[in-house]
Amino acid sequence: MISIIIPVLDEEAVIRPCLDSLASWRQRGCEVIIVDGGSTDNSIDIAREHADLVVSGNRGRASQMNAGANHAIGKTLLFLHVDTLLPEATDELADSLVSGNMQWGRFDVELSGQRPVFRIISFFINLRSRLDGIATGDQAIFVQRSLFTRIGGFPDIPLMEDIELSRRLLKTCRPVCLNTRVVTSSRRWENSGVMKTVLMMWYLRAAYWLGARPQYLARIYGR
Repeated sequence: MISIIIPVLDEEAVIRPCLDSLASWRQRGCEVIIVDGGSTDNSIDIAREHADLVVSGNRGRASQMNAGANHAIGKTLLFLHVDTLLPEATDELADSLVSGNMQWGRFDVELSGQRPVFRIISFFINLRSRLDGIATGDQAIFVQRSLFTRIGGFPDIPLMEDIELSRRLLKTCRPVCLNTRVVTSSRRWENSGVMKTVLMMWYLRAAYWLGARPQYLARIYGR
């Protein structure tokens, strides 16, 4: 079984499409766990209609995903952002995710916007990930439960939790990079501007590698 863990916080605008896209996964025995960080909108009510389990966790994506993992019963944990849509489940795809040969990995990502620049950005995100072995949360990271437990789960930091998790996992093995694509929202890129967002992402990543505190980076990012 695969446990799909989704952290949410006031996401009523996007949570229903996300959960609707998981119907084929649930039909194949996967469980869907929503971890709420203190929503004040209708996110929880919507989640209860379409998820197998809704739990509360301390606010913060890393903390919420760790809380979801603690409640999960699946052999494989798949961490999904609420504004990211998984592809339609197939028997082959579901079986491959629980294979012992796939200790951890991620999907290729495609930004949802229709502008050609988003295809270019998606291409370079996936290429960079293949070269350095670092996966981002938008790429729907999956990991065998036993390995996730062994490395201590996500670090409890307010930003870059996906980068740090990847660094820990890389000490055990390289990720499996699936060509199958997930579609993630381009809303931040569209609202803030493409070039501004690209520069922001580069700055945050470079600053983190140079030792900047995640708390400082989170304030800049505006989480």
